[in-house]
Amino acid sequence: MMLITGGSGFLGKHLANGHASDRWEFIAPSSRSLDVRNRTSTIDTIRDWKPGAVVHLAYRKGDRPAIVDGSRNVAEAATAAGARLVHMSTDVIFRGKLAKYTEHDLPDPITDYGRDKYDAELAVMAECPSAVSVRTSLLFGTSALSIPQRDVRNALSTGSDYQPMKFFTDEFRCPAHVDDIAVAVADLAGRRDISGPLHVAGPDLMSRAEFASILARWFGLDPAGLQTTDHSEVNEMRPTRIHLDSSKAEEAGIKVRPVSATLR
Repeated sequence: MMLITGGSGFLGKHLANGHASDRWEFIAPSSRSLDVRNRTSTIDTIRDWKPGAVVHLAYRKGDRPAIVDGSRNVAEAATAAGARLVHMSTDVIFRGKLAKYTEHDLPDPITDYGRDKYDAELAVMAECPSAVSVRTSLLFGTSALSIPQRDVRNALSTGSDYQPMKFFTDEFRCPAHVDDIAVAVADLAGRRDISGPLHVAGPDLMSRAEFASILARWFGLDPAGLQTTDHSEVNEMRPTRIHLDSSKAEEAGIKVRPVSATLR
């Protein structure tokens, strides 16, 4: 049995209801019944369920206790239950550079969220050294829409009552189809031969503006209506070029399809 925290989220729903569900029985407690910030109840709940694997997806952006303390508590609980732990992380633990990032590169986050997620990784590995921490990039779907997809659709909607989002021409990521990530997570949940950080992202490096244009065409909308920007126009620190090297995952048989193979 697999226990999922954050099972009501975008990835959690695809994990429990998609192709990844063929191999597992799932339980996905709500945040009301499992508040990961509460150490005692988290340990007791997970130990009582006795799952074979725990997949930790739950987080609340801007809530450091939920991200860091919650991850630590889940890791401690997985260890107490003897469960395999798959912890979900992010590419924004890096600030961006020209070369690809491998698992050997030291994280250097420049946003609060990136710092929280990196600290969560450290907390997880301290409590559960056998865990795998999956770092991925922008997620998108075809049967359901992620936030980046909804942003594009909303930006091109007529009669919008808010200022349309602008998409960065100098901020690069490696988009990944959520089904591929869900399958990867389910696979890793059954494997104890991989631990530590693991990059699982799409093979295509593209700017947010380029990705937005691809999504617009997939929606059947004109990408010419999208507004773009670059870092010189914003007064905030943001990651720039984050190219995750996923060759270690590929060597382990974990594949993520190109964007062109999924958005047709």
